[in-house]
Amino acid sequence: MVKKLVSWMIQWASTPFGPWALFSLAFAESSFFPIPPDVLLIAMSLINPGKALWYATICMFGSALGGMFGYFIGLKGGRPLLERFVSHQKIATVHDYFEKYEEWAIGIAGFTPIPYKVFTIAGGAFYINFKKFVLISFLSRGARFYLVAGLMMIFGERIKYFVEHYFNLVSIVLVASIGLGFLAIKKLPALHKKTATES
Repeated sequence: MVKKLVSWMIQWASTPFGPWALFSLAFAESSFFPIPPDVLLIAMSLINPGKALWYATICMFGSALGGMFGYFIGLKGGRPLLERFVSHQKIATVHDYFEKYEEWAIGIAGFTPIPYKVFTIAGGAFYINFKKFVLISFLSRGARFYLVAGLMMIFGERIKYFVEHYFNLVSIVLVASIGLGFLAIKKLPALHKKTATES
């Protein structure tokens, strides 16, 4: 069924309605649809590399607006609604992310393969600051889609396999590296103070 959905989506890539399909897919994926818009974004960027960044922009706005819709669903439906679609274990994990990283948990989900829709709905259910939610949604989703489109625009078919099979892994490593960097910066003053005290 997933393969049929992907094939159906790719069919829109070479039609005049491709940009609208891309926007709709990005919007839907942020709140309820299972297939990420990267699939259609890659196909459209390969067909028309000169418009790859424009397609990424469409993706970013569609996804961020869809995220706001997901936030609204969570805000109105609350945690009971979230529990109807997501397991208690996943909800607990998402809650831990929000407690640990606050609004930046949205950024982690927006850039990596972590289900973004779960975090958008949870963002509303857990009353995350809406302005920060919107800003981080645009930043994280934009970073992901512009990176994918940029790679397709520059390298084309040569990098298609890599993006399709390894991009999610690279995104996780990248976010983890940034997180470790911030942690090191945060711990450095305390470590320096401790060293100075001991000496």
